[in-house]
Amino acid sequence: MPDSARPTNPRVIITSELADANQKRMCELFDAVPNYTDKPFSRDDLIAAMADCDVLVPTVTDQIDAEMIANAPERLRMIASFGAGIDHIDLAAARARKILVTNTPGVFTEDTADMTMALILSTPRRLSDGEKLIRSGQWEGWKPSRMLGHCIGGKKLGIIGMGRIGQAVARRASGFGLSIIYHNRRQLPPAVEESLRANYVADLDDLIRTSDIITLHCPHTAETHEMINAERVAMMKASTYLINTARGDLVNEDALIDALQNEKIGGAGLDVYQNEPDIDPRFLKLKNTILLPHMGSATFEGREAAGERVITNIRVWADGHRPPDQVLEGWV
Repeated sequence: MPDSARPTNPRVIITSELADANQKRMCELFDAVPNYTDKPFSRDDLIAAMADCDVLVPTVTDQIDAEMIANAPERLRMIASFGAGIDHIDLAAARARKILVTNTPGVFTEDTADMTMALILSTPRRLSDGEKLIRSGQWEGWKPSRMLGHCIGGKKLGIIGMGRIGQAVARRASGFGLSIIYHNRRQLPPAVEESLRANYVADLDDLIRTSDIITLHCPHTAETHEMINAERVAMMKASTYLINTARGDLVNEDALIDALQNEKIGGAGLDVYQNEPDIDPRFLKLKNTILLPHMGSATFEGREAAGERVITNIRVWADGHRPPDQVLEGWV
């Protein structure tokens, strides 16, 4: 769309309830339609919204497939997604239709790293079990052989994916005395490795075999889909803990559940799942697993900052410029 054809007051439909300050600002700047009820949009709701706006503001839970994009009216020119993930949008279809896509990268880095570190600490030390024991009223007092977990200091932490979040986790982990190794598509520069006290492992399987704790920080792509499969779960030591605050689809849940049920690995700390919010009920019966409701980025500060990034992307686009967080290159 040429600059002159861009709407100066674009109609913006928001699929989820955002921070009050974000929604108020969007209504001031644009012809915005917030979702005050926060009821999730169905596929039909999304299709209807795409037919009635210049800019759609979805979140990572809204699946926008190729058919939806191909059939969207010409009016839809931008998908300004709230969140860093982009695997919920068919980017190839958007590119074919010249629909600009933006996201909010980097906003949740520190919050997600904090949550990851919390799981790294709490899963081996059985904090969830201890809290449940207190609430049950069955605690019989301190005993030297009860509620035993594994210490953290001196253990080897394997980080899979050393982008912003992986590096933020490494900075935190070194303070707890963890030895850090990592696998990444590209090795980091020596100066960065030195600052993070992290050593590169070129072979992912080697990292999996030798780590005491494994934490995932990859985007979900065709290459990373179920990268933690049955074969790789079998490579883990009997005392290994798996932490996932990235994407549920990085893990084959059948393989993980089997290993946890049969105590083939130490345990798991999970914040994401393959079929959210429909969690496999077998997870709920596991005693060696901490389960969280996808809350790694759930801070007031982070969510409001992400909303501000969405607003900036829309404003810059409406003013005729390239948004700072454009996902697909070469379009204006």
